Amino acid sequence: MILTEKQRDSLTELINIAFHRTTASLSELTGNRILLDPPKIDIVPIEEISEKLGEKLNKEIATVHQIFTGPVSGDALLLMDYNGAIKLASLVSGEDIELDYFSLSLREVLMEMGNILLNACLGVFGNLLEMHISFSVPKLHLEELDSLLDTLTIVNEELKYALIAFTKFRVKDSAIDGYLVIILGVASLEKLIEALERLG
Repeated sequence: MILTEKQRDSLTELINIAFHRTTASLSELTGNRILLDPPKIDIVPIEEISEKLGEKLNKEIATVHQIFTGPVSGDALLLMDYNGAIKLASLVSGEDIELDYFSLSLREVLMEMGNILLNACLGVFGNLLEMHISFSVPKLHLEELDSLLDTLTIVNEELKYALIAFTKFRVKDSAIDGYLVIILGVASLEKLIEALERLG
């Protein structure tokens, strides 16, 4: 589904607002200055996600996954390269940066960061659409990208499109790639695009 330039600009601005809320919350929570680069947005058919992200993400990824329901429903994901996720959680928490595995405390840090980011983005969409969106408790997955995508599409065949927002988390002179992915069905995406049109 191709967005017009105006729709893309509106969507980018919305996610940017959510990112600003996220950085304020994370910086306050951790005592570290955390920044998110302005997002680069794309909407692709769900079967193209692997190709789109596979070049940039290693096989093993860390994913914070949240299901949302309401008049617009789908899956919201924060995807990061496994090693990048460990590094980000270590920087934010002040734990040993040399760790190459997820300790329980690092898992909790990444879960909280994902929860704040996903809730901020879904909250902005809820406000735009003037509707209540409910969120599930987020879950952390450590697996290959294709395995995760297979699970999502098997559970819900109606899911058709993925909104992908690429950003970098900047903490203590380090920059770590992250992807916000919101997977929607056709009807939910159409509602979102209609709301973007009203914004213009």
